[in-house]
Amino acid sequence: MMSEQRIPQATARRLPLYYRVLENVKRAGKQRISSTELSKAVKIDAATIRRDFSYFGALGRKGYGYNVEYLLTFFRKILEQDDKTGVVLVGVGNLGMALLHYNFQKSHNIKIMKAYDVDPKKIGQTIAGIPIYSMDDLKEGSLADTPIAILTVPAQVAQVTADRLIEAGIKGILNFTPARIDVPEHIRLHNIDLTIELQTLIYFLKHYPLPAGEQEAE
Repeated sequence: MMSEQRIPQATARRLPLYYRVLENVKRAGKQRISSTELSKAVKIDAATIRRDFSYFGALGRKGYGYNVEYLLTFFRKILEQDDKTGVVLVGVGNLGMALLHYNFQKSHNIKIMKAYDVDPKKIGQTIAGIPIYSMDDLKEGSLADTPIAILTVPAQVAQVTADRLIEAGIKGILNFTPARIDVPEHIRLHNIDLTIELQTLIYFLKHYPLPAGEQEAE
């Protein structure tokens, strides 16, 4: 089996999608699935799926397809689904509040454990079971046991907040702000700009219309 470190990032990004769809397939009572059936479910072409799976060796058999339970067990291990990952949320505005209430309900291993804000009215409260702390509680190394932070603060304070999180021990940041923040090389940063995503979708709708009955998935 190929080392996980050599798997292309595009493939790695698709693995959680495969896992989620396979969970739905298992709940529907199916014991095996072909790459064509999986392709229809995830809206990714079958050739890409077969190529993605080939990085992990022989996961299926020609003429049989893939054993659903085996794939789930395999990808559960790859994605470390049995390991719990605690996440902190920084910025309890409208978006932050929505994320607290959602709290990754479809995931068995990801949970927001606590949140931080500067609003005195929110500090000390418990929202959706999540305690809200003051930003002043972010000290050097205070988040060393928490690898990921979700950033939903105003754009103008995104960089300084990210700097504080890194000093506190965060290793990865999911940035929901429109600000382009700079982080050291050892920090993993993923940006999610909803405005850009919507503008991209609008552009594709106008210039690359899909045939009726089809839809595209990243």
